[in-house]
Amino acid sequence: MGAPLSQQESHSYPPEPHHSPDNTYGSPISGSCITDDVNDFRYRLRELETVMLGPDSDILDSYDSTFPNHIASPVMDNWRQMMEAIPRGDLKQVLIACAKAVSDNDLLTAQWLMSELRQMVSVSGEPIQRLGAYMLEGLVARLASSGSSIYKSLRCKEPASADLLSYMHILYEVCPYFKFGYMSANGAIAEAMKDENRVHIIDFQIAQGSQWITLIQAFAARPGGPPHIRITGIDDSTSAYARGGELNIVGQRLSRLAESFKVPFEFHAAAISGCDVQVGNLRIQPGEALAVNFAFMLHHMPDESVSTENHRDRLLRLVKSLSPKVVTLVEQESNTNTAPFFPRFVEALNYYTAMFESIDATLPRELKERINVEQHCLARDVVNIIACEGTERVERHELLGKWKSRFRMAGFSPYPLSCVVNATIKTLLENYCNKYRLEERDGALYLGWMDRDLVASCAWR
Repeated sequence: MGAPLSQQESHSYPPEPHHSPDNTYGSPISGSCITDDVNDFRYRLRELETVMLGPDSDILDSYDSTFPNHIASPVMDNWRQMMEAIPRGDLKQVLIACAKAVSDNDLLTAQWLMSELRQMVSVSGEPIQRLGAYMLEGLVARLASSGSSIYKSLRCKEPASADLLSYMHILYEVCPYFKFGYMSANGAIAEAMKDENRVHIIDFQIAQGSQWITLIQAFAARPGGPPHIRITGIDDSTSAYARGGELNIVGQRLSRLAESFKVPFEFHAAAISGCDVQVGNLRIQPGEALAVNFAFMLHHMPDESVSTENHRDRLLRLVKSLSPKVVTLVEQESNTNTAPFFPRFVEALNYYTAMFESIDATLPRELKERINVEQHCLARDVVNIIACEGTERVERHELLGKWKSRFRMAGFSPYPLSCVVNATIKTLLENYCNKYRLEERDGALYLGWMDRDLVASCAWR
């Protein structure tokens, strides 16, 4: 387990992260990952940078004249834009230019821009600088073809479960994304189960179990007494995207809570990957009203673009066969599933910029806890989106329109939103920055930051 970044270590990336012992993520990108060809490129880069940044103001014009006219103009326009963006401090444009160079396999340009980016990013700077640090790490990993190894290294260097739970709790408290998703899902479940005496909730990625605290409390206050609640918590601690909930700890925590509120309660731990779930793992019992919860989980399931087994749609068909009273969906409103690398990079940059800006509105930039939250709760996802492909890329978000199509194909129909729940969420947002916005649209709820939708929630039956 590596120690979290300290404030002193976090001001900027070292000049050569491949060889530095202080590399943010340890040393997954070692010298052995970089070939002699790339070392040669780095030497050529230094030469090129010396020329291009030198005192001769006519160098671009003379360089331009060496190209045929039909090639020179686009090439030199790109170079001029990059040369203007760097002194201007336009980090976003330099990141995009670097990603384009990586996408085009233009190693010369990519390595040069990476060297410039290392001087511009900082995990204790402005939101775009902090995000840029992790996006740069993803670009370096992709260029070195080590996306998979760096992603796994990030997981190996995660803190102990108790510390990770603490970081996730901080994120839960300072940003309303999780609370919004959990409240909207719980509202639909409470409404569907208002007349039921035995309730079985299947949570396909229970994580820390935080979602069920308020629902257990709500059931405890139900007129006529609470129902008997059984929660099946699914989480695979060995999976690439596990968040260290430790099912036994989660079950004990929820059991103690239910006991304190005098709610009859059972917890069934299913330590299994969503890809491997079968009906037999869920212990369905007659006489129980069933609710199924997909909160920030389905985007981890490979679809038809990754595997012929298409577990994303298989799970929906499996759940439909159980005849649940309600199925809840909460997902990031982002398109990173089938998009090619470059548009996926731009989408991730825009999405996580809004996310980091919202964190910046609550947590001071120099606060060590903020650095830990961003590094351990968000950075690994960013690196995975940028650096990995195929089955190694597990962060595969889709827009709600695509999720709706999948649910309808599986035989589901929309479950109506609750006006009471919507009003409650609006009240919740009053405790946060006024740049958050809530919108009800086409039978779903969207939570956004300024003009960017970040999380969408809806229910099905």
